[in-house]
Amino acid sequence: MEILMEYFAKGLMTMLMIAMPCVLTAAAIGLVVGILQAVTQVQEQTIAAAPKIFTVFLVIILLGSTYVKMLTNYFIEGANLAFEVVPKEDSFVLPSDYYNYTKPFIDEIKTDVKKDMTPMSHILKNTTRPQGTAQKDKFNFLRNGATEVPTPNLVERKKIMENRR
Repeated sequence: MEILMEYFAKGLMTMLMIAMPCVLTAAAIGLVVGILQAVTQVQEQTIAAAPKIFTVFLVIILLGSTYVKMLTNYFIEGANLAFEVVPKEDSFVLPSDYYNYTKPFIDEIKTDVKKDMTPMSHILKNTTRPQGTAQKDKFNFLRNGATEVPTPNLVERKKIMENRR
């Protein structure tokens, strides 16, 4: 775990080392343009954008190869950690007979069953079929994939006949 935290810190430092020259350059250009705008009393916001974009682009062009080398080294170190160091540090595979001698998560499995509750097997054995699930009540599928229209029962027929009057 310490190795991963160290690698994460190195990643943050790499990110800062790549971003810092661009940010500092943009801040310096912004300060210079701000001073010039204050002296000349020209308060146009778009004037500061073009020099910042140009200088940041120039910094990226000049230091781009250095950035690529830094990221490549970081990636190679991460791959080395993932495939060489971490697997050798500890065994991550349980032995095949692990569950013969231990009962993992036994505390989590225990539940508080009330004495007046009936066991699930008793409930499943003594259930009655819900209304309409008998075999004769199920829909029959036709050859074309449609289902037959079920016939109304006595109560439904009575309501239909009352509505017709």
